Amino acid sequence: MSLRSDISTPVGKRRYVRRLFATIADRYDLITVVLSYGLDRRWKDRLIALAALTRDDRVLDVACGTGDILLRARQRAQLAVGLDVTVKMLVHAAAKTAPPPQLVAGDMQELPFPSSSFTVVTAGYGLRNVPRIEQAIEEIARVLAPRGRLLSLDFNRPEHPVVRAAYLAYLTVVGSVLGFVLHRDPNTYRYIPESIRGYPGAAGVARLLAERGFTDVRVVPLLGGLMAIHLARRSG
Repeated sequence: MSLRSDISTPVGKRRYVRRLFATIADRYDLITVVLSYGLDRRWKDRLIALAALTRDDRVLDVACGTGDILLRARQRAQLAVGLDVTVKMLVHAAAKTAPPPQLVAGDMQELPFPSSSFTVVTAGYGLRNVPRIEQAIEEIARVLAPRGRLLSLDFNRPEHPVVRAAYLAYLTVVGSVLGFVLHRDPNTYRYIPESIRGYPGAAGVARLLAERGFTDVRVVPLLGGLMAIHLARRSG
């Protein structure tokens, strides 16, 4: 089966993503730096700045990976908890600082927290990877307190067909080379452009947020619109 067909259904994508991120966990920080042209840390700093965290905030970082956003949030908030479905990612996050941050293994489509537990939810490259993005948004809304904030950093899906084709072609070539060099499997990072093909893009995600009760929805474009940060509030 092809990569595209492997991730064409929610069940197939769930299985593929879990296997993929367990495979790439040891190289994850390197890959995010390479594919972002070294700008990844700056984008995460921007997300935290836009969150305007205070000591009254309780933050949940979903799909926290190796903890970059989580550790930034922990410096400012009363509470910061990281959740990821890949245990190997959590191991790397725990090793980055002492004492380690609060970490939970779990699925962002079925968050293991009571309703209204957090005032802020953050996500870095998370919504694009869930099999059912609508379900993930609904779960985020559930665990947010009224007027709580959501901030999500991710790739965009350019609307102009020529720009989109060039962008996906670039990511496919670079991803194939990196996948072969690091894992002897060119499909490893070709997943990124394939996931973008089926992603609603920044404007589409903004519509999904508004349809599910979020207000004050904004899109902050990055890298000329090839990346984006979403900001939104749960309705009061």
